[in-house]
Amino acid sequence: MKGTDSSDLWWKTGLVYCVDVESFLDSNGDGVGDLAGLTRRIDYLAELGVTCLWLMPFYPTPGRDDGYDITDFYNVDPRLGSLGDLVALLRTAHDRGIRVIADLVLNHTSDQHPWFQRAEEDPDSPEHDFYVWRDSEPPDTSDLVIFHGEQKGIWSWSEKAGKWYLHRFYKHQPDLNVSNRRVRNEIAKIMGFWLQLGLDGFRVDAVPQLLTVGLHDDIENDGFTDPHGYLGELHAFMRRRSTDAILLGEVNLPYREQETLFGEPPAVELDLIFDFVAMQNLYLSLARGEAGPISAALRTRPPIDPANQWVTFVRNHDELALDQLGEAEREEVFAAFAPEERQRAYGRGIRRRLPPMLEGDQQRIRMVYSFMFSLPGTPALFYGEEIGMGEDIDAEGRQAVRSPMQWAPGPAGGFSEAEPEDLVAPVVGGDFGPENINAHDAAADSQSLFNFIRRLVAARRRCLALGWGSTELLEQPETAVLAHRAALEANDFVAAVHNFAAEPVETRVLIPDAAPGDELEVLVDVGTTDDDSKEPIDEGEHAHRIRKLTVEDDRRVPVALGPYGFLWFRPFSLGPGGIF
Repeated sequence: MKGTDSSDLWWKTGLVYCVDVESFLDSNGDGVGDLAGLTRRIDYLAELGVTCLWLMPFYPTPGRDDGYDITDFYNVDPRLGSLGDLVALLRTAHDRGIRVIADLVLNHTSDQHPWFQRAEEDPDSPEHDFYVWRDSEPPDTSDLVIFHGEQKGIWSWSEKAGKWYLHRFYKHQPDLNVSNRRVRNEIAKIMGFWLQLGLDGFRVDAVPQLLTVGLHDDIENDGFTDPHGYLGELHAFMRRRSTDAILLGEVNLPYREQETLFGEPPAVELDLIFDFVAMQNLYLSLARGEAGPISAALRTRPPIDPANQWVTFVRNHDELALDQLGEAEREEVFAAFAPEERQRAYGRGIRRRLPPMLEGDQQRIRMVYSFMFSLPGTPALFYGEEIGMGEDIDAEGRQAVRSPMQWAPGPAGGFSEAEPEDLVAPVVGGDFGPENINAHDAAADSQSLFNFIRRLVAARRRCLALGWGSTELLEQPETAVLAHRAALEANDFVAAVHNFAAEPVETRVLIPDAAPGDELEVLVDVGTTDDDSKEPIDEGEHAHRIRKLTVEDDRRVPVALGPYGFLWFRPFSLGPGGIF
């Protein structure tokens, strides 16, 4: 049996959707989104085509880092509901065919966690060695700080303990010492608990930091010398508890280092990894209006085991990180999309969502999402992306992109019945506010971004090559254009052509194994210079409007694209296994 004939690897052809529970929907009018509110919107996610719901941290927290500062790994923050509410969400999502994964924050705890409080108070307590300490004053570590401008170093002094403790993130988030066997056992218990309740896996936060903290010079490693082996052990433990659960890794590193974290069967480490390299080079191509940077990135994207997967994305819940670009390249992206200092974060990223960055240009926005969905891999959306939400640039740090979901017109955007001043965060105002951007109106408008993304999801599901194939760049002469395809076999492929420029372009795309006269079916077609095809084709409603391209004598297909135009096509066949 071929992998494509099995549903075991469900993540290969899925759509991931990330939700910040407190910002999604308030069910009880207290101004804070909750699990019950999210459960009410599961059918909305099913309609969009979501197959995997990713929950940002919902655990008890002091709330100093949007839930990533955890005080109890075995419970739900009371503001968001209860364990019973979580089980109800899981049951409802599973009933709609949606798996649910949650953030697994293993790098650190809150300094209010009972473990750290006992560690500070008693150096002889077992919990003291749950963290990383040093007696002598540390050297200057300002170059290792993740949050530049907010932290001065990665060590802070504990008056209670009389020692320095390590924190790669905020000082109120002391790092866990994963070289300690008891910590590793506790992590396994945490995973087992949530798997038993019904989670389908985890998004593993800050993987590079997790795997290096245990090798720090200042601690005894307790036999911990192989961080990759440890990640593999976590994966093996998870699969013993749940045979089709996944680990999705946040790994903002170059491809060669990302590749090693997949592991090799049977010693798998991560099932999926976010493709930060392609995402960052996509923005550089957008800034330049030419395809060179993203083409170069895709040429170096390494092949991976068929059971693994890249996760493609345009934006996520953090700042738009640009770490994998050179300094001059990063400045190009800043100049194009974050010209104001307040739009930037920590000297390395952007605190904005895509539509405002592209000044609301719908054709350009759709070109970006078409490109993302046409790449081999599993696409991921951050809540509100599907309707074109903007950011609240007045919010602090990463909170700029975590404003309340906009469900309907009105002061609170349908998010809550509470007064605006009582909301967990202000609703975005201006052109991207709920009067202009909301899910209710978008769902009813056949030409909305929401329905365009639904069509992209439907097109992907008709094309297994997008989940299972590898990326191949196709030869064509225009610098503004990227042509690529995903193929399973010579006659089973999906190709896509995207124009990154604001000017129309005509090009000829080489199809290496095509024969003159072969016909190709157009699947997605927006912004071509063909006046009959400027609107998205809904294949369910307009099957009679199927367009074809014909391969010419030189095995090339002529393509004319308007500004930021794009199209997808594949071999046209009415035989067994052909189109439907």
